[in-house]
Amino acid sequence: MSASYTSPDAPPCGAGVNGDQTTRSLIVGGGKIGEAITALLCGTNDYAVTIADRDGQALERLKGTWNGKISTRCLDVSDGRAMREAIAGHDVVLNAGPFSLTPVVAEAAKDCGAGYFDLTEDVASTRCVKGLSEGANSVFVPQCGLAPGYISIVANDLAKRFDEIHEIRMRVGALPQYPSNALKYNMTWSTEGLINEYCNPCEAIHEGEMREVLPLEGLEEFALDGVTYEAFNTSGGLGTLCESYAGKVRDLNYKTIRYPGHNAIIKLLLNDLGLSSHRDLLKSVLETSVPATPQDVIVIFVTVSGMQNGRLTQESYAKNVYGKELGGQRWSAIQLTTAAGICAMVDLVRGGHLPAQGLVKQEQADLSLFLENRFGQYYV
Repeated sequence: MSASYTSPDAPPCGAGVNGDQTTRSLIVGGGKIGEAITALLCGTNDYAVTIADRDGQALERLKGTWNGKISTRCLDVSDGRAMREAIAGHDVVLNAGPFSLTPVVAEAAKDCGAGYFDLTEDVASTRCVKGLSEGANSVFVPQCGLAPGYISIVANDLAKRFDEIHEIRMRVGALPQYPSNALKYNMTWSTEGLINEYCNPCEAIHEGEMREVLPLEGLEEFALDGVTYEAFNTSGGLGTLCESYAGKVRDLNYKTIRYPGHNAIIKLLLNDLGLSSHRDLLKSVLETSVPATPQDVIVIFVTVSGMQNGRLTQESYAKNVYGKELGGQRWSAIQLTTAAGICAMVDLVRGGHLPAQGLVKQEQADLSLFLENRFGQYYV
């Protein structure tokens, strides 16, 4: 652990996490998600926002958009001391940067006593955050996005209705509304995150035992509202649910939703052509060949089965979320749902609905409170 750093002129961190005063918030990362988080927080009078990024041009663009409403700080997030200097004086850190920098940002937040929230789907990064949360004076809330994140809140809400839980199936997809290539996919979020999900081992509970299963396997097909989808294993979407439901469920799994045919092409790229061992090349191929689109849809499908009042029962949650215009700007569905997820969790901690110290898992949030929240309402 690095030495603690505190600016001599900075007020104590954490003062505005749980209370009525303005919460001084540092957003790490000025990309698409960081920009959406900024838009949501600046739409209230409860958050003072600073954005930190090493891209000076991105910061200037954001400063122009939110003239007078935000502060900016150009820094190398990988520099631990610079990160501590940036955090000093802030109550909370919302980490929208690359998952590879999660340990640096989380450790700096702990040293400054600031609340920490992130969006990572990376299992190793989350384990690091969980370790840092032990003995911390502030709150640590990892995986606050869509999946992991909101999907765990939904699954937990359904599971609580059962006397005995047999199976929890979680399915999520960020998809183009108008697929027009062989992949039937457009880039809607982080390329590194997508590759991570497709290449890394996946957690699951099968026949009551926690296991690692292979990514891209477990292919299945289903239909919702007349549209046919496929789903397959990907890494990170379960969050901490395996830990929370160990010994309580027979089967628990998470799969990513795509349009039919996607899985076969991705297997060709990763396995047959060996690009899983050349992730930088794969990233270059995807970013130069598969266009991004703001016209996306988030598909959420959760099913829980088990015993209710002595009878075998199944309950499901299905939802499509689309992008929308806010403040004269169009936000994609993945931007809106990811930003709303982390902002809602910050707001729930701020309002005293979640613990203000130590590790907070996504499934600790009450679904009804989340959806009633001013940020969580974007999932309704």
